[in-house]
Order: sequence, then structure tokens, then C-alpha cells
Amino acid sequence: MSENGIARPITSPGGDSPRKPGLPKDATVLVVEDNVSNFVLVARLLGFMGIHCEWKTSGYEVVEYADTLPRLDLILMDIRLPYEDGYGALKKIRASERLKNVPIVAVTAEASLEQMNKARASGFNGFLGKPLDPDKFPDQIKRILTGEPVWEIPYEER
Repeated sequence: MSENGIARPITSPGGDSPRKPGLPKDATVLVVEDNVSNFVLVARLLGFMGIHCEWKTSGYEVVEYADTLPRLDLILMDIRLPYEDGYGALKKIRASERLKNVPIVAVTAEASLEQMNKARASGFNGFLGKPLDPDKFPDQIKRILTGEPVWEIPYEER
């Protein structure tokens, strides 16, 4: 368990990943995003941080896929997805005994105070509005992975 009381998965010693100080060793993030360029941006930013990421393009079957991962520290979930949206996928993940405590952060272009409040009420653990800011993203992810909730939209709502 980390010093702030958040349970962390047990990891084996070793590994050569370029881990930044303060980040969980061998962290894995599942990115649920249907837009390839958005995924590539997130994957590159996570890669620069030394974080392994996996990708799913829809909320449909995300629980089954996530269950195959040996470790999962965070899910970044787009809200508007084909077949099943982020809210439907969130409900399924929360119903899974193995995955119910994995932090899930809504990531959406529908970045408004109203959407952020809806995500909070639905049970998401955080909110990142698009467009993502490559300068802020590493700090946002570090904060999330160390147990701090992040609820941010990229601009002041008018």
C-alpha cells in the first residue's frame, strides 16, 4: 500500500522500464479511444513517462480485454465510443470483482462543467477534457497514479 493509503498491485523486482520517480513501477494504462490520432498522442506521452499502455477502440468487451491484462493501474476512457459508450463500459467495469477498484478517468472532447459533473456522478475517478495539453498531461497522469483525483477541463467554460 502506498503512503497515502491507496492499494497498489504487487510487482516483481527487476525490469528495465524508464520509470520516473513517484510513479508505480511497471504501471499499465488501458486507453479506450476510437480515434487513432488521439490514441497515438496518449500512447507517446505515456511512453515518454515510461508507462506501458494498451488500447481498446470501444467500450464493448473492455471488461473481457482488461481481465486478460496481468496488471492494470488506470483506465483512460473516452466517453463517446462506438457500440458502447464510456458510461456503459464504466458500469460493466465496476461490476467486475477484479477490476472494480481500478481508477477510471473520463477523457472527452465534450469538456464542460456539465459533462464533468455527469462523469463524477456516474462514478468516474477523474476527468480530462480534450484537447489534452501535452505539457500538463504527464503531471496529470502522475497525480492520478499516486492517488490524487484530477478533474480538469482545458479552458474556462463561458
